[in-house]
Amino acid sequence: MKLEGFGFFVDNMATMVRFYRDVLGFEIKEDENTTNVFLEKDGTLFLLFRKSDFEKMTSQKFAYCKGVNGHFEIALGVANYAEVDKAYAKVTAAGAKGVMPPTTEPWGQRTCYIADPEGNLVEIGSFVKD
Repeated sequence: MKLEGFGFFVDNMATMVRFYRDVLGFEIKEDENTTNVFLEKDGTLFLLFRKSDFEKMTSQKFAYCKGVNGHFEIALGVANYAEVDKAYAKVTAAGAKGVMPPTTEPWGQRTCYIADPEGNLVEIGSFVKD
């Protein structure tokens, strides 16, 4: 098996599409009003699937996290430490919720965390000093 991508189950498709497309720069592959929306970032497929439509398709109900959650993260890399700081400032100014400001960790990575509109964590980091 080959990993082709990953996805999130979402409540508000339009809000989530706009965030990943307009704030984080993912390319949209579908209309934002469909049941599932394919986006792409650096060759990785990213799927947003409306929770209610997925439950209808599978004839099952599922439990979902509410608020900022720590079940998983998306990790985005930037060129260097300075770019971590710039990216954090840019995405939080564009509406991302800041979770952890840029910090240089003991293992040599400068990293920060934001949350998307439905509380999923996104890490932005680099191991390259300025």
